[in-house]
Amino acid sequence: MAEIQVSGLTFCYEGSSDNIFEDVSFRIDTDWRLGFIGRNGKGKTTFLKLLLGQEEYKGSILTKMEFDYIPFPVREEWKTLTAIEVAEHIWPEYEFWKLCRELELMQSDSEMLMRPYETLSYGERTKLMLALLFSKEHSFLLLDEPTNHLDMPTRELLAGYLKKKKGFILISHDRWFLNQCIDHVLVLNRKTITVEKGNFDSWWENKQRQDAFELAQNQKLKKEISALEESARRAAKWADKAESTKIGFDPIKEHDRSMGSRAYIGEKSRRMQQRRKNLERRQQGAAEEKRGLLKDLEVPPTLKLMPLVHHKETYLRINDFSYSYDGKREVLHKLRLEVKQGERIVLWGKNGCGKSTLLHAVLAAAGMEAGSLAGTVTSSGSLEVASGLKISYVSQDTSFLHGSLEDYINQMGVEESLMKAVLRQLDFGREQFEKPLECYSEGQKKKVLIAGSLLTQAHLYLWDEPLNYIDVFSRMQLEELILKMKPTMLLVEHDRIFSEKIATQIAQVFV
Repeated sequence: MAEIQVSGLTFCYEGSSDNIFEDVSFRIDTDWRLGFIGRNGKGKTTFLKLLLGQEEYKGSILTKMEFDYIPFPVREEWKTLTAIEVAEHIWPEYEFWKLCRELELMQSDSEMLMRPYETLSYGERTKLMLALLFSKEHSFLLLDEPTNHLDMPTRELLAGYLKKKKGFILISHDRWFLNQCIDHVLVLNRKTITVEKGNFDSWWENKQRQDAFELAQNQKLKKEISALEESARRAAKWADKAESTKIGFDPIKEHDRSMGSRAYIGEKSRRMQQRRKNLERRQQGAAEEKRGLLKDLEVPPTLKLMPLVHHKETYLRINDFSYSYDGKREVLHKLRLEVKQGERIVLWGKNGCGKSTLLHAVLAAAGMEAGSLAGTVTSSGSLEVASGLKISYVSQDTSFLHGSLEDYINQMGVEESLMKAVLRQLDFGREQFEKPLECYSEGQKKKVLIAGSLLTQAHLYLWDEPLNYIDVFSRMQLEELILKMKPTMLLVEHDRIFSEKIATQIAQVFV
C-alpha cells in the first residue's frame, strides 16, 4: 500500500497576496477511492497540479505514484480537426481499438471520432477524454470534475467503473455520484482540512452533527461569558470597595470600626481580588474555547430571485419539432412539450440528443442571440414562444468571459453593487473582484453567469447545465432559492439529486 504524504504545504500563485495552502499536512493512501470536496476556488484543482509537479511550492509532497489526469488540454487550433485527430495530439501512442471499446462501454457510437471536434457536444467531448484515459495503462487517476456535461446513463457507467478501481482522487460536486464510488473524503473546509472514511452522505451527516454541537456549545459559552462578565464586574466593585476601607477610618462616622478590624478587612479584600482574578481567567478560557468553534461552519446566505409573471399561462408550445445538422444528423425528433407558468421542467437525455440545441432554438424563436451552432441546421414542426416573453439564459459555455468583472456587469445592464453582493453570497472573496474573468476558476465563472441571471427579471429562465463546476454548498443554495421563489424554468441538468428536488416535471429527450 502506497501513500501520498503532504507536510507543511504552502502555496501561493505569483502576484497573489493570499496563500491557497498554508502549512498544510495530511496523509492519504493510494488504494482509497478518495472524493475531494470543497468550495469553488479553495484549491482542489491546484492541489492536483501540485501532485503533477506543475507548480513550485514550499513544504513536501512525498509519493512514488505516477499520475494520469483528466481533463486533457485541447488547444484552440485543434478544435477544427476531427475527434480522432485531437485524440492523436493528446496521446500519440493511443490504440484505436481500445478507444472504440471504451466509447462503446459508455454507450457512445465510435462514428463521433470522424466528426469535427467542434461539432461534438460538451458531453461527447468529455466521453472522448474518458475513453482516452481508460484506454491507457495508468497507475493512479486524478479526476477533475469528470461528470461535467455527462448524461445520467454515462454517470452511472462511470460510477460503476470507478467503484472497481483500487484508488483515485476525484473532484466532484455531484452528491449522488460521490455516494456511488468513493470510500474516503478529503475536505477543504473554510479554515481546516479533514480526511475521513465514508462517502458524501456520511461526511455530510457528521458535519451537520458537528456544526449543531458547535452552535449549541457556542450559545452555551456566550451565556457563560455574559454571566462571568457580570460576576467579575460585581466582584471588582466589591474588591475595590473593600480595598478602599483597608487603611484609615473616621471614628466619628465609622464608630463600629476599630484598629483591630484592619486585618479582617485586609483578608476580605485579598479574597475578593482573588475571586475577581479567578472569574477573569474563567472568562478568558471560555472566550478562547468559543473562538475555536464555528470556524468551518457553512451557513450559505439566502439568495433572491425576481421572476416576472406573463399574462399567458402557456409560455412555450413545442409540437412535432425536429432538428438536424447538415440535413442528415438528427438531434431532435418530433418533440412535443409545453411549458406553463410556474413549471420547472428539467430535460434529461443522452449527450448529443439535442437538449442544448432546443434551448438555442427557443432563444432564436424569442428573437434573442442564440449563439453559433456548427454546421447547417434545418428544422420542422412548430416552436411557439408567447409574445413579449422575457427570457434569462445561462449558457453551459463560459469561454466568452474575459476582461474585468465591471465590464461584464455593464454589459449585463445590472447594478454593480447588487451583482457583487450576490457573488459574495455565492462565496466570492472580495479579492476576486479585482481579477480578470479569465483568471477565475470554472466554478467561479459559472457563478458569474448565474448571478447575472438571478438579477435579470424574466418570465422564463433557460439554464443549460447550470451546475457544472458549481460546489455542493452553492447547489444547495440554488435548490432552496428555486423551491422558495418557484420561477418558471426550462433547464438541462444531469445532477440527479438537484433535478429531483426542484423539478415539477422531468422530460426525456430522445433522438
